[in-house]
Amino acid sequence: MAIVEELIRKSNEGIDFGNYKLGSKAKLEGFSFEGDVYKIKTFKEITKLERNGLFAYESVPGTAVFNYKRSENGVSFLVEGESDAQITLELGEEKEYEIEIDGVNSGRIKTNLGGKLTINVETKEDTAKKVVVKEA
Repeated sequence: MAIVEELIRKSNEGIDFGNYKLGSKAKLEGFSFEGDVYKIKTFKEITKLERNGLFAYESVPGTAVFNYKRSENGVSFLVEGESDAQITLELGEEKEYEIEIDGVNSGRIKTNLGGKLTINVETKEDTAKKVVVKEA
């Protein structure tokens, strides 16, 4: 898939964001989508997304995310990067979620008091992995 040169944009199924090929930090604020306002910070070392001023997504190192879609029950997206990524998502507090990566069930994880959930995804350049996180 192509890198998100404009840092964040609308897609057919949600939003695309992130550019792991940037050598220095870039950010964009005030992007509106479906009643929410997003802020993106991205470069090769980290990609961070905020929704309405609150944490939503973070990857270390940076990634490109496609078709990012939130729902009441979780989140889904495609992700690619230059190397394996640790991804942290903001979800419901102290809830259990099923994780699926490229159609393979990766088990269940319970969020902490702050609603954060962290997963590791084996990413590589130009090969997007589908991640689905849904409430169990």
